[in-house]
Amino acid sequence: MSENLKQKPKKSRENIVLIGFMGVGKGTIARELSKELGRFTLDCDDLIESKENLKISEIFAKNGEEYFRNLEKDLAKFLSKNVKNAIISTGGGFAKVKKLNKIGKVIYLKSSFEAIINRLKNSENSDKKFAKRPLLADLKKAKKLFDQRQEIYAKKADFIIVVEDKTPKQIVKEIIKEFENGKI
Repeated sequence: MSENLKQKPKKSRENIVLIGFMGVGKGTIARELSKELGRFTLDCDDLIESKENLKISEIFAKNGEEYFRNLEKDLAKFLSKNVKNAIISTGGGFAKVKKLNKIGKVIYLKSSFEAIINRLKNSENSDKKFAKRPLLADLKKAKKLFDQRQEIYAKKADFIIVVEDKTPKQIVKEIIKEFENGKI
């Protein structure tokens, strides 16, 4: 079920920004949505890795989380000024950047912590999926972080899409339905 929290997109070239906790499926949904809408998909973590020529886990290990969050802020400024008509998949903490809505319409992909962990454990290359998310190394700390971020995600979202127990195609269909009147 989705909740329409704010108005429809103002322009057809407006970006769609996917937020939510790490591992919820933002990248997967972005790729599926890209197929349906014929838009390019940008993955914020991939862009940061490319800029730094390091994996996210290496950036955290070498320079710390604060450095990484500053890279996210710089990327948010770049996206808001230079990117239109794209689907943007963000990292789990990207919702903390100020003026996120200047980048585009924000959709919060919502799921329980347990469902996210089960999704990752049951996916192909499960070990790699956990390894690339340094903040999931300690599940007790990750759960606490998950609880802290729920309110941030909800406040930043134009729409909330509950993704638990749904296929990517079902989620994409729901997102498109929400935006039909906005003529993305």
